[in-house]
Amino acid sequence: MTKNKERGSGAPGKSVGIDRSARLGDRGGRLGISLSGTNLERAGDYNQRTVLQAIRVSGEASRTDLATITGLTAPTIANITRRLLEEGLISDAGRRQGARGQPAAQLVINPAGGFSVGINIDRDHITIVSLDLAGTVLTRATREIAFAMPDAVSAWLRDEIAAIRSSDLIDEARLLGVGVAMPDDLGRVPFPHRPAAYEGWDDIDVVALVGAIVPWPVYVDNDAAAAAIGEAQFGSGMVLPSFFYVLVSAGLGGGLVIDGNYFRGAGARSGEIGFMPDMTPRAHGRTVQETVSLSALYDRLEAGGCDVAGVGALTGVDPAVSAIVADWVEDAAQSLIAPLIAVSCLVDPGAVLIGGRLPGPLVDALVERLNAMLADLALPSAARVMRAAMSDDAPAIGAAILPFLHHILPSDAILMQAGRSG
Repeated sequence: MTKNKERGSGAPGKSVGIDRSARLGDRGGRLGISLSGTNLERAGDYNQRTVLQAIRVSGEASRTDLATITGLTAPTIANITRRLLEEGLISDAGRRQGARGQPAAQLVINPAGGFSVGINIDRDHITIVSLDLAGTVLTRATREIAFAMPDAVSAWLRDEIAAIRSSDLIDEARLLGVGVAMPDDLGRVPFPHRPAAYEGWDDIDVVALVGAIVPWPVYVDNDAAAAAIGEAQFGSGMVLPSFFYVLVSAGLGGGLVIDGNYFRGAGARSGEIGFMPDMTPRAHGRTVQETVSLSALYDRLEAGGCDVAGVGALTGVDPAVSAIVADWVEDAAQSLIAPLIAVSCLVDPGAVLIGGRLPGPLVDALVERLNAMLADLALPSAARVMRAAMSDDAPAIGAAILPFLHHILPSDAILMQAGRSG
């Protein structure tokens, strides 16, 4: 397969190998080369998505509540909720007695109104999940495998997709698509023990690879972006509109959410915290990723004579492992503090969230150490560091949300006209 330079048709995913203006268009930038208006059809679609989102975020809401939340008129709310009920995206949960007057009918998300599948392909594992419209994980499978080649990934996914389809948990008529989250430059960035053949990933059309297995649309995005988008839609972002997400996986990534919208930057590569220079004296010109990543931690354990079988063993009872891990947490905090100072001073997010495949106790230890270091600094506004609500499977869950964003959840890109000319 040759590489698909757009990596997904109309998806909010990443583009590779095309010019900057094309990337801006593909990623639904707020402003392109020319300003773009909206028509009534797009405005109506956006309003419907907004009302659906308001119901989802509220848990349940009356039509009066929705008019207050969205600023739309009562007749508009009535028309939109009628359509959402007809389309099976919401349900009538009955009436709730108010302070006085007629009890108000409450509307809720219908979990069976839509389904999606999310896939995370990384240098040390493959994960697949399926979600309903309420964000509930219906199925999950993961395989710990180092530097899996495309054929191995394809064969595993084929088996897991077959298992999902035979589970009777998914209404395929309402399955909106498959999202794929994976690091940029998957085969290009050097990692310990990476085989030379792994560079072959750079020539793979991932949309075609997955599309040969499933009959649904496929959307591709960066893994840290997907994790941040997932956190914004179904995690801490429900109450925290602006945050910086730090994804600790085989590598190190980041994602910036501002006022509920993922910010990609001019070159669609924002959040690349892993490639920042490590300013600690011991780093000797290395990048932050070369300390703060599972690959770096495994490399230390190997050098210390510790044979660790996967992330589960990182929090075991082996004292030699525990000592190396504790030293790594301290070094990771020292390597991260300068980038997080920059994030706090330049962006001023509501919080810095840490997630990924790093076990929860290690995330908590890293969070505690970073907050202690930030407390000692006289910063204008130091963003508190927190453990992300969605951690282990965040990229896969975020990938599963990509089809929802494309079809039914609100996005600024919905208001922009499609097909801008250069």
